[in-house]
Amino acid sequence: MLVPKRALLVGGALVAVVVMYSSSVDAPNGSSPTSGTAKCRVSVTADVLNVRSAPDAKAEIVGKFKQGAETDADIVVQNGFRKLAANRWAATEYLKPLEGRTCG
Repeated sequence: MLVPKRALLVGGALVAVVVMYSSSVDAPNGSSPTSGTAKCRVSVTADVLNVRSAPDAKAEIVGKFKQGAETDADIVVQNGFRKLAANRWAATEYLKPLEGRTCG
């Protein structure tokens, strides 16, 4: 049985959306995907840490971490915020590199 082109296009688009969504959602252990090759691992020291869409205290909140959560991070720091992933930034003062890890 032949599958119509429209069904293939819709199915392909659905798979692409699922892949993009799953790569942007936090993993169950609190880690988040990061971009780039320069990475480190950090622990959250604040009771609740807002993750923002840009390195700015007024940027949109796109996620949160509880105290003690661990996540991958980039060595990039701008305006007092460390890059966690594309469009995901957190205040550096509330992130502590894990023992034996350097974060630039």
